[in-house]
Amino acid sequence: MASENAEKVDLSLNTVSDTKPKKEWINLSLRVLSFFATASATLIMALNKQTKTLVVATIGTTPLTITLTAKFLHTPAFIFFVIVNGIVSLYNLVVIAMDILGPHYDYKGLRLGLTAILDVMAMALAASGDGAATFMAEVGRNGNSHAKWEKICDKFEAYCNRSGVALATSFLGIILLLVVTVMSITKLSKLNRI
Repeated sequence: MASENAEKVDLSLNTVSDTKPKKEWINLSLRVLSFFATASATLIMALNKQTKTLVVATIGTTPLTITLTAKFLHTPAFIFFVIVNGIVSLYNLVVIAMDILGPHYDYKGLRLGLTAILDVMAMALAASGDGAATFMAEVGRNGNSHAKWEKICDKFEAYCNRSGVALATSFLGIILLLVVTVMSITKLSKLNRI
């Protein structure tokens, strides 16, 4: 009879350990996808540059031209976007390494609680960078007639399109980070109930 109870305990432990790694791999793969999204947004925006020659006047039959370059460095909101997404990418990379190597060095669930708190902070930081860059992208696309700001996307269409792709991938990274954060907080709350 004692051996039957021992077998039941062993079976229940095996079922618990089989479901736990599946959730860990889902969390880890979502974090990896978030890393790739924010890292690609960083690279796309950082390498975004377009040079265009425009005719500004015509003297007789000779056109006067000016060469303009649009770079992310010309807009503080885009600089902030690149820095913030770089920080979030680096943070995701560190947490991925901790998820792979960290369970051996975890001290009473401290890693899980700290990760949940830092996930929320990283998500807020990324959202602020995306908000600032989205505002500037909208002004670049449509201008602002009240402030007399001209739109630039009619002149630098490729630059604006690449900026839009960077914003979209960054927003995808934030959504994935939100899912990972909810999973981390849920896991932390289940750990505290036991």
